[in-house]
Amino acid sequence: MPLTLTRAATVLSLTQLSEGEPKGSPAKGQLSNPDCPVSSIAAGASLLPLYTFPAADGFAAKRVRSFGSIADLATGGGAAVPDAYDDLASAGSSDEDAALGSENSFDGGSAAQVVPQRSVLDALLLGEWEDRAEAGLFRYDVTACPTKLIPGTYGFVAQCNEGRASKKRPTEFRIDQVAQPFDAGKFNFTKALQKEVLLMFEPSAPSRHHRAANKPSFSPAVVPRASPNLVFINVSPIEYGHVLLVPRALDGLQQLITPDTLLLALQFAKEADNPYFRLAFNSLGAYGTINHLHFQAYYLAAPFAIERAPTAPLALPGQEGCKAKRCPGRVRVERLLEYPVRTLVFEAGDSLAELAQLVGTACQRLTAANVPHNMFIADSGARVFLYPNAFAERKARGQIPEEVLETQVDPAAFEIAGQIVLKRREDYEAVSQESAWRLLELSSLDEARFLEAAELALEGLL
Repeated sequence: MPLTLTRAATVLSLTQLSEGEPKGSPAKGQLSNPDCPVSSIAAGASLLPLYTFPAADGFAAKRVRSFGSIADLATGGGAAVPDAYDDLASAGSSDEDAALGSENSFDGGSAAQVVPQRSVLDALLLGEWEDRAEAGLFRYDVTACPTKLIPGTYGFVAQCNEGRASKKRPTEFRIDQVAQPFDAGKFNFTKALQKEVLLMFEPSAPSRHHRAANKPSFSPAVVPRASPNLVFINVSPIEYGHVLLVPRALDGLQQLITPDTLLLALQFAKEADNPYFRLAFNSLGAYGTINHLHFQAYYLAAPFAIERAPTAPLALPGQEGCKAKRCPGRVRVERLLEYPVRTLVFEAGDSLAELAQLVGTACQRLTAANVPHNMFIADSGARVFLYPNAFAERKARGQIPEEVLETQVDPAAFEIAGQIVLKRREDYEAVSQESAWRLLELSSLDEARFLEAAELALEGLL
């Protein structure tokens, strides 16, 4: 089934809500030095758009499984957020809607998907991203890449993206070592031009007296702090609205997760407040391609298979196992069942900081043990999936079947989550749930090694 998406009403930005702004016109950021490298921000002469968000840790845990579960599909249960193709069926009553539905069929390779906007940050990201697309800053037109749902229980998504094979920046470092020193001589995001930056993403200063500090705000042009958190376009996009969140961009951070940088990513997901917007992380050795800390994020108006997969409490060797019900406010820790890649699943309680501390520490331990890993953030920051990745290890040992190698697909965070990005048309035409499953399970640790990695990552933390 081709993915066919409908247009949705635009959310007004903060600037549109002020007097004198014409309704419907998107907020615009202003770049004073668009053709200068990001490194020149340090000189203090540049102006960049700024989005600020409340720094308070309070987190009202949202309903997870925004798209329901595989069991719901079998029993006819509904999802909390409808699938995009369900939206189309209910929204195609007018001639205009029918025309848009036809034009936006990805399988035909025509127009960009347009996803429902649910927050101010949504509107800003998509408006600025589309501006960069019109300016020709992307290496290829991702809206021309055909995408389809793969028939089967899990609803894997396949995309044919030949540009990722021919125009994506090549890897410049070893793939057998998770922690590697930052190398300023190799590509990093300080070498990108400022026009690739969409906005700065910064916490507001807490205040007991000013309500504005407890609400998000947007300023079109601000002098950056010493090392701002930046949101870039991904010039080799996988999907519509594909961006990169780069914490403390001028500090030269390695591609390693820490609790504080993970907290920023969770806050980014929370501010977007859109179940169609997910974040991901690839460590070195698990198909991270740039050794400069960044999280990827994009919109896909359909469920990822991993979001619907069943879970169960995690039972580690020598431990009784996690309770089915967590204590109030605590992080729930589970594992995926009936999925090709063995995965840890973390669900937030009432604190994003607590979730970030637990998962960030687990990532630090995996890094110290040289265990490559990927991360997928869903449900507006309420759920985090963490999966060790053994594909590169198996490839180095000659354990990957030749027919899989020929596809040139190296499963990273988004592939393992359920969107298979294929680089050859013939593979896209032939893909099935069975072939996707076989590809992904080559990334998984076996049961013994998975439990060993889980125990290493979580010992003493639960």
